[in-house]
Amino acid sequence: MPKFFKMATRKSSSRGRHASSTSRKSPSQQRIANKSKSGSKKEARKTTDVQKKSGSGSIRLNKYIANAGICSRREADTFIKAGSATVNGKVVTEMGYQVKPGDEVRFDGQLISPETKRYVLLNKPKNYITDVADQRGRKTVMELISSATKERLYPVGRLDRNTTGLLLFTNDGDIAKKLTQPKVPFRKLYQVSLDKKLSTKDLQKMSENFMLEGKMVYIDAVSYIENQPKTEVGIEIHSGRNRIVHKIFEHFGYKVTKLDRVLFGGLTKKNLPRGHWRHLTQQEVNNLKMI
Repeated sequence: MPKFFKMATRKSSSRGRHASSTSRKSPSQQRIANKSKSGSKKEARKTTDVQKKSGSGSIRLNKYIANAGICSRREADTFIKAGSATVNGKVVTEMGYQVKPGDEVRFDGQLISPETKRYVLLNKPKNYITDVADQRGRKTVMELISSATKERLYPVGRLDRNTTGLLLFTNDGDIAKKLTQPKVPFRKLYQVSLDKKLSTKDLQKMSENFMLEGKMVYIDAVSYIENQPKTEVGIEIHSGRNRIVHKIFEHFGYKVTKLDRVLFGGLTKKNLPRGHWRHLTQQEVNNLKMI
């Protein structure tokens, strides 16, 4: 594109010299012509600069950082000047820099995304699988939160098809990764219905550490549910192992007939009917980030 503008300028200049041999311009006409040429050159340079920086779907770097929830656009400009942002591994300090689709943007070394972070809590009903899609045509939890937000969300962890209760969805990769780490002390409380009464002897054994499938199981708390039959048990655990609650009770000779997650971190089912969802409050998000 720059070559095009240079060629156009030379052609226009040639016509000007030819015209001067037949008729002489007045001083005022010459000033107007010179001004016009200067404006054309400036416009050409401006257009070229824009083309270098922008493209289809591009976004200003300060807006990209702001959309990632780091800070405001004005604050982002200050951080950019200080060299806190990199694009594709290179430090960018230029104001107005355009980030293109596919560019890798990091802020203070951390990879960031321009999407607004969303956090949705669902009280999952039975007969829904925790998958984004299912080739067998079964109902998925994504159908239940389809109207929650335009951003694409993903479930944090899993609940079995017949397990009910709290399930968190987000597009915040850092939060999702943290809450699924086995060593993170993230509280999960379940109400368990059993096929027979849990004996006090087995209850005591469960409260102690024991081996299951070659790995040690640590149960944070386990007890009968007050004013309920002894087939109803509450168990608190932070392990993320697949079907861990079912396996714990099966290990002691019991079958889980119903499983409901009633606490997820500091989140509860209060005012959240089965099959319904809600957005987390900012305080709830802050609490999750502090885990």
